[in-house]
Amino acid sequence: LSESGVPQFVQPMIWDYAADLDVEGKVRLIEKYLRCGFSKVWFASAFKGATGANQSLTLIGHHLENHLQWLRVASSSPADVLEGIALTGWQRYDHFSVLCELLPVAIPSLAVCLQTLKNGGYSEQVKENVEKLLGMSNLEIDTFMR
Repeated sequence: LSESGVPQFVQPMIWDYAADLDVEGKVRLIEKYLRCGFSKVWFASAFKGATGANQSLTLIGHHLENHLQWLRVASSSPADVLEGIALTGWQRYDHFSVLCELLPVAIPSLAVCLQTLKNGGYSEQVKENVEKLLGMSNLEIDTFMR
């Protein structure tokens, strides 16, 4: 890669939607990209649509944990290597699948994930901010909200 000259024109994006992603493995991958000449990397997470092809409701806890793991990767990586994070929200697993986790049911998850990234972690204050912003009285993280 370094001999090709590609690293001066592109920035790689590392995708992982798991709640238990391999933080150390991601840090090693970033270090490999840096040795190849890339100066920046992007992360890709998911706030919805990544837990099952026929999922109707969004389990916030799964996506929250994914973002907390990405924050761990960022804090364990060399300084200034992270260019940004793309929060994906998939509607289908492939072009032949039915829609899953439509946006309206995933808005609380999106709000939790964005507030978690903005605040560098999840806390009772983050939960209260999301509840206030969305006009909710009780945000459920570990069960399916209705």
